[in-house]
Amino acid sequence: MKSFPRIPNITGWAAPKSLIADECIQSKEEGRDPAAVDKIRSRLDALDASEYEHIAALWYEFQEIPVRKDFPFVEPGDLKSIRDERGDGPRRMPLSLTDDALLDRMHGAWLGRCVGCALGKPVERFMGSHESLSSKERIKTYLTAISRDEYPLKNYIPADSPASEKTGSVGCPPSTREKIAFMETDDDIRYTVLVQIVMARRGADFTTSDVAHTWLEFLGYQQVCTAETQAYRNLVLRYPRMSQEQIDWDWVAIHQNPYREWIGAQIRADSWGYAAPGNPELAADFAWRDARMSHVKNGIYGEMFCAAMIAAGFATTDPLQVIEAGLAEVPKRSRLYKDMRDTINICRGHGNSASKFEVVFDEIYKLLGHYNPVHTNNNAALVVSALLLGGDDFEKAVGIAVMGGWDTDCNGATVGSIWGAMYGAAKVPQKWTAPLNDTLYSFIPDYHPIAISECARRSLEIARKIM
Repeated sequence: MKSFPRIPNITGWAAPKSLIADECIQSKEEGRDPAAVDKIRSRLDALDASEYEHIAALWYEFQEIPVRKDFPFVEPGDLKSIRDERGDGPRRMPLSLTDDALLDRMHGAWLGRCVGCALGKPVERFMGSHESLSSKERIKTYLTAISRDEYPLKNYIPADSPASEKTGSVGCPPSTREKIAFMETDDDIRYTVLVQIVMARRGADFTTSDVAHTWLEFLGYQQVCTAETQAYRNLVLRYPRMSQEQIDWDWVAIHQNPYREWIGAQIRADSWGYAAPGNPELAADFAWRDARMSHVKNGIYGEMFCAAMIAAGFATTDPLQVIEAGLAEVPKRSRLYKDMRDTINICRGHGNSASKFEVVFDEIYKLLGHYNPVHTNNNAALVVSALLLGGDDFEKAVGIAVMGGWDTDCNGATVGSIWGAMYGAAKVPQKWTAPLNDTLYSFIPDYHPIAISECARRSLEIARKIM
């Protein structure tokens, strides 16, 4: 059992009681004895919100509860053990692209990520249920109240709807249909930029410490969320100077971090995949070095899965092959692996038909709706379903990813990135790319503003050096 230095203050993304309540959920999902968890939860409920030290002490008690013996999953954290738990897979895939063709794929991936992110941003705030409507139902209700032609999605989200009182209003005005003129800053895009900076500076030999230094140099504390907030806080709390002393990355990722299997690492996957086209194993290796700073288990696997899919996308246009290449880098006895297999079977059961997307959503929500709306596994399932149902149609793929609800901008961005890597910029419809005016704002120096095409050119430079 790992011991944790006892640091009494408990701060970060959420208020102390809320943070520990989320730890109750996380502990159960990780396989800790539910009865033991519930006993601690009852004590939490009895505490006043101002009793910080007593609340913080409960967190350590959760960590002392062992994983129950009948827990059916094996979910290691170190890279060697993860690889030992993998199945067979295409560790490296044939890639025969000219520089011009590879640049087009890189450009397609960046454009797809920006388009998908911008499409999902206004309805990201719909991720929870509201007025008895689920996330996906809120999106459908909002759009169909405008016009029946608005659903399925065929364009960026309008800023207003007659259903706003029922669904809630949309956010992110610069990404709404009426105002969109560039890719506005967003965490899904900032991490893609930051990873590119890491790779440009350090190349394939970068370390987790290099990633951490880049965060501290370029990211303000207010620009990170959930698991990243806790990891950022833990770094500066225990390692304020980021000196050469050995950093306990397990502690940084786990300490008072109930969000350690949420989607935050998965959205950081893209530039690792861009750096290793045709080499999903290497992309997953890169992603592991990044994810371990803030996540564990399925949180790590989600980033490895997506990075490997992106790398595979440069070598094939078969969405199932892309997904299989991603799953080949994930432990076969993990929850993520099982959930993705179940999702593939759901889609297959409906002929991978885009016209069946709502039925597929219903089955995914039934299967994985118990997860938080920003958990890795349920959102990864929407990514897989969008790739399988959307096929070679960009609009259908990113539209399905966003209409599925939950973390809409993350899922739209990931699907757009994979699709763009598979097909290239030339095949992403101008209808979607023209409104962005080849412009990205990231709030990161040298990338604010920057041409999206320039980001792609830099990705090509990095990939050629690594290849």
